[in-house]
Amino acid sequence: MRAGGRPLIDIARQPTFLVAVLCGMVGYGVMSLVMTSTPLAMVGCGFGVVDAATVIQFHVLAMFAPSFFTGTLIDRFGVLNVILAGMALLAVCVAVALAGIDILNFGVALTALGLGWNFAFVGASTLLTETYEPAERAKVQAVNDFLVFGSVVLASAASGAVLHLLGWDSVQVTAVPFIIAAVVALIWLKMRPAVPTGAG
Repeated sequence: MRAGGRPLIDIARQPTFLVAVLCGMVGYGVMSLVMTSTPLAMVGCGFGVVDAATVIQFHVLAMFAPSFFTGTLIDRFGVLNVILAGMALLAVCVAVALAGIDILNFGVALTALGLGWNFAFVGASTLLTETYEPAERAKVQAVNDFLVFGSVVLASAASGAVLHLLGWDSVQVTAVPFIIAAVVALIWLKMRPAVPTGAG
């Protein structure tokens, strides 16, 4: 094998790579879409800035606190199952947000959103490591980061526009097809035969 490993196009053809990147994009993109518009939506619903800040604080706590044990969950239940749990939590966020505009709805939805982001993003990042050899790490991570954080930019930019033009419920509905696509991809990958690490 060459010093730089396989050509990037060969690595990117791997089903595991495609699913890992997709789930990373969906997990981070949906989180950015909903989180960015939440304070604006809350103020628009009559809540104060302090209420909005409190909800965001719980959201941020839910994003990062589980990192102490997410790796353990991946070891115990498998990375695909943890990512699926993350997608399920993102779906819970959408359902709770659509159920009402009370402070409890915002709080529970954003907490589920933070947890879902953690499981989806940490899981997708872990899954990505199964697709490359050490010599290929830098270029694979670079492509993954470009696509994932590109989705964050697009989601953040779209969030305010969707909220302003179509309303809070439409922000949630916008996330649904992406969550479904990630779940379908994960189930498809689970049904495929196992492939050795980095073997393509």
